[in-house]
Amino acid sequence: MADHYYTHKPSTVHDRHQLETEIRGYKLKFMTDAGVFSKTGIDYGSRVLLEALELGEQANVLDVGCGYGPIGITAAKLASEGKVTMIDINERAVGLANENAKLNGVTNAIALQSDIYESVQDRSFDTIITNPPIRAGKEIVHRIFEEGAKLLAPGGAMWVVIQKKQGAPSAEAKLEAIFGNVEEVTKDKGYRIFRSMKED
Repeated sequence: MADHYYTHKPSTVHDRHQLETEIRGYKLKFMTDAGVFSKTGIDYGSRVLLEALELGEQANVLDVGCGYGPIGITAAKLASEGKVTMIDINERAVGLANENAKLNGVTNAIALQSDIYESVQDRSFDTIITNPPIRAGKEIVHRIFEEGAKLLAPGGAMWVVIQKKQGAPSAEAKLEAIFGNVEEVTKDKGYRIFRSMKED
C-alpha cells in the first residue's frame, strides 16, 4: 500500500461506497473512498472511543484526524447545540467529512484541511478528540497531544484512543507529562481510551 491515508492528496484511484451504521443510538450513513482511513467500515477503536465519550450539549469540539467524519459527526449529534470542527491532512477525507455531515443532516460541523493544527491556531476548544494517525509516527502523535493542549480551554478535555501494541503506554506517559493527569476511561480488545483534563 504505497499511498496511505496520512497524505495531503491521495493518488489512489477512487472507490466510493456508502456505509450504514448505528453509533450511540444514531443511525448514520457515510460515504467512503480509497485513500482514507478505515474505508470499509468504522474502525473498532473509534467505536470504543465514541461509546465512552462524554460531551455537553453545547460543547465546542475538535476532531483531529477526522477521516471521513464518523467521530466528528457523532460528536455533533451529541453536542447538538455546540459546534464541531473536524481536521485532517488528507483533502479527500475532508471532502468526504463535509459530504457526510450533509448526508446525516448535521449543520453544526465543518471539516477543514489542516496539517496537524495549522488551520485552527487561533481557536479554543472545550474538547479535543483524536484517533491519532499511528502510521504517521510517534513524533506526529505526540505533537497532536502537545499542541492540542495549548488549544484547549481551561477545564477542557482531550480524549484519545490508541491500541496497546501501537504505543498506548508511551501515549499515556506523554499525556501525563503534558497535562499532569491521565485517566484510562475504558479498554476493549486492546484499545485504550485516555482522557486528560486541562487545569482551570
